[in-house]
Amino acid sequence: VQLVESGGGSVQAGGSLRLSCIVSTYIVGTGYCMGWFRDSPGKGREGVAAILIGSGETFYIDSVKGRFTISKDNAMNTLYLQMDSLKPEDSAMYYCAASAYCNGATAAQTDYNYWGQGTQVTVS
Repeated sequence: VQLVESGGGSVQAGGSLRLSCIVSTYIVGTGYCMGWFRDSPGKGREGVAAILIGSGETFYIDSVKGRFTISKDNAMNTLYLQMDSLKPEDSAMYYCAASAYCNGATAAQTDYNYWGQGTQVTVS
């Protein structure tokens, strides 16, 4: 399984970006979940949002609730992260991840075994 992110870039505070993550293989199973994580200096890697594909259950960390939306286009086999009202503290390298064995929409890194290469988001 390969994951390829795109959509990062530089934007002013208050702006929007949409990240995409194309999945090379269709993953089946009720435990199939995907998530977005970010790495920033001083914070390490944190789970931002996650979705359990079968049920549509979602998870967001408090700092992005109401601003970010995770979604999956199953026909295109692509995961999205719509990011609105961006803040400088959202600046980070963003990664998408996938797993076939999730118990719900989880933002725990250890639950994921497939990772993309990352896309940089810079908010000034």
